[in-house]
Amino acid sequence: MLRNISDHYPKARCRYGFVDAFNPLTGWYDTDVIGIDLGIIMLMAENARSGFVWETFMKNPEARRGMAAAGFTDYEPKEGYPSTA
Repeated sequence: MLRNISDHYPKARCRYGFVDAFNPLTGWYDTDVIGIDLGIIMLMAENARSGFVWETFMKNPEARRGMAAAGFTDYEPKEGYPSTA
């Protein structure tokens, strides 16, 4: 994902890393790079790659109980559709 952004939107990356936000439809690129945002970007990239972050989070019984209390249920893809695993 990060490589795709770098390849297709070179202005989204600067000397210090990826900019905080950008809109390729309008050509707007933020000039800020906020370090706290970079950490979550790495977590999201790893989760998209392997699912490790989500699987580790969901091993926590409090997380499962909270998700259930919020009304979330297990995802079951319809027949013929690929799973997210």
